[in-house]
Amino acid sequence: MSIKDIFNKVKKEVKVVQGEETKDKLYTNENTFADEQIAKQEFERAKTKLFDVNRWSELNGINSTFKLYNRRGQPSSTPMPEVGFYIEIILPASTIDNWVQISDITISDNLAEFTVHPSEKPKQLTEDEEEVEHFFIKEASSTFRVARDGNRLIGYEIGKNEGINNQGEEAGSRAILNTLVAEGGWALFQEMQWDKLTKYLVHLEEVEE
Repeated sequence: MSIKDIFNKVKKEVKVVQGEETKDKLYTNENTFADEQIAKQEFERAKTKLFDVNRWSELNGINSTFKLYNRRGQPSSTPMPEVGFYIEIILPASTIDNWVQISDITISDNLAEFTVHPSEKPKQLTEDEEEVEHFFIKEASSTFRVARDGNRLIGYEIGKNEGINNQGEEAGSRAILNTLVAEGGWALFQEMQWDKLTKYLVHLEEVEE
């Protein structure tokens, strides 16, 4: 890497910290099976894992807590969420809650996915309707996907427009906190978390029953 490349990278990171630029990230794992028929069966199991969000909390080792809520802000144990449902995410060794809302769900013969965006807390749980309760800006998104390609299963976490939520009314009282979380704890933990999850989705890792 040249001096110019290093300078440009540092310059971009400064702008990200200042809330002026965003990042896109991709995490993926895949598993190959003996034949396509087995892969089809395992794809059905992968879809169950994908949509049963509450079970993500049971992954082994250092792991975030994931809690599903319906549109009314009530805890939900459904294995199949809907557009408009919320997910509360609490990072390890933290009591700070971060909220996302499901904006899209896609299911086809060989693909299943859902997309979330940072959001406010459900109205029933807060009086502040403008403050986004997440360290990323509202325009950021995460897509969680499982896909089958022949005898292979691929799990994805696709992050887009990941900008730090530290500007204006959306950041509210969390501007400094969001910067510390995004550039500190989450920056160090993000790869571990999504690597663990995508392994789980394609059966390279399991939760304890």
